[in-house]
Order: sequence, then structure tokens, then C-alpha cells
Amino acid sequence: MKLPSKVRFADKKIQKAFEELINSHKNQKKIHDWLIRAFQDIEENAFCGIQIPKRLIPKSYLHKYQINNLWKYNLPNAWRLLYSIENQEILVVSIILDWMDHKAYERTFKY
Repeated sequence: MKLPSKVRFADKKIQKAFEELINSHKNQKKIHDWLIRAFQDIEENAFCGIQIPKRLIPKSYLHKYQINNLWKYNLPNAWRLLYSIENQEILVVSIILDWMDHKAYERTFKY
């Protein structure tokens, strides 16, 4: 099933971190470009990522963002983008929660 959505940031802190990537170190600029591509893919199809089973969603995300689903989008170099899908009236919104390298991802999910 393909479902278009609008990409939004979970909070101002996440949005600011994304905006700061554009003017940062060259490696950070690459992450910015990867995220732009991911946002485009998610806007085209909210379900393009991999759904995280509910039992594996970190409690910190459940409490901080009040979400009931979590999706993972694989970025290059083993980075991960985490987002949640929310239905607002007739608009589907994909909410960007976090991005991290694979090592941080494993720590977050206790792998």
C-alpha cells in the first residue's frame, strides 16, 4: 500500500539539529542530503520504511512523543532515521523523531 504523507519534525530541537547540518562539517552535510532523500521517499510513501514491532519501541519514545507506532528508514553508512505515522483528518503526517548511526541505534534498541 502506498500512502503519501507530509513530513514534520517531532519538535523544534529535531528541526534545529536538521537545519544545522547544512552548514556543518562535510560528513554532516552528507547526512543532511541523505535525510532530504529520505524525507522525499517518506512523503511519497509513508510506509516505505520498516515498521518496528510495538514491543521493541523504546519507552523513551513512547513517553516523549506519545506515539503508538515507529518506523525505521535505513540511510547510507548504517545510519537510521526513526519516524512515526499519524493520521490527521484527511492528511497523513510522518513525524521525524531521530536519526543516528548504527551503533547508537543498537544501544537505543538494546541489540
